Amino acid sequence: MKVEVRRSPIQGRGVFAKRDMREGERILEYTGKLITSDEADAQADDESMRRHHTFLFAVDDDWVIDGADGGNEARYINHSCDPNCESVVEGRRVFIHAVRDIEAGEELLYDYWYVVDDRYGMEELRRLYPCRCRSAQCRGTLARPPRKRRSLRAS
Repeated sequence: MKVEVRRSPIQGRGVFAKRDMREGERILEYTGKLITSDEADAQADDESMRRHHTFLFAVDDDWVIDGADGGNEARYINHSCDPNCESVVEGRRVFIHAVRDIEAGEELLYDYWYVVDDRYGMEELRRLYPCRCRSAQCRGTLARPPRKRRSLRAS
């Protein structure tokens, strides 16, 4: 086994490398039950959740992997704004790859880049989806920053 789950200084449990890993290496697959986006939306109401915490991984607009149902260690990989891993979607499967060399004992981290409605500003995103990664590049939220709105000007 390449990884182990144990207590994380970032949040709850985390996934840690049991051996050195090389940049580009496929580390593990994010597994779980494949459900529709509508089923996932019914499970997680972001507005009413006291603390946003799920094991749902969106594969595309229609499908989501529910890591809480048949999932493996990958569901415990924590977020970082300065990650050492990335998620790679292949069809309806998700794989975790190293984006740089990782030393044995290091926690595996990827940027969740959680997509939400663009009506939220950064202050709201930081409150609703706070980041605890403590990296120098921390944006303060697990969420993707809102897109800038274009102003319409008369020419």
